[in-house]
Amino acid sequence: QVSLVESGGGLVQAGDSLTLSCEVRGRTFRTYAMGWFRRAPGKEREVVATISWNRRSTYYADSVKGRFTISRDDAGTNLYLQMGSLKPEDTADYYCAADKDPSTTTIYNVGVWGRGTQVTVSS
Repeated sequence: QVSLVESGGGLVQAGDSLTLSCEVRGRTFRTYAMGWFRRAPGKEREVVATISWNRRSTYYADSVKGRFTISRDDAGTNLYLQMGSLKPEDTADYYCAADKDPSTTTIYNVGVWGRGTQVTVSS
């Protein structure tokens, strides 16, 4: 069974850094775009960052540009999100996802979701 398992969330203070990890189990997504999404309390889920299958293209939401960095390993079994200069508005549940179709530069349709990891940033 295919699953995405996030880890690394927690409670931090504003200005701190945190790195989220996403482990792929059951298969590899080496040829699929992957990304991170988040849902803040009372808000819709939004895309945070995506990375193409070949790591040549990345996308960042304006709210995290310059502070967050997405990366992935060659095998397509681990995805990361380095978060710096965290702000209280970054507080959310963060989800890992993989595209439904291979060889894309970003996520157009999510094929698999992780269950999420919670990040809380105190002021």
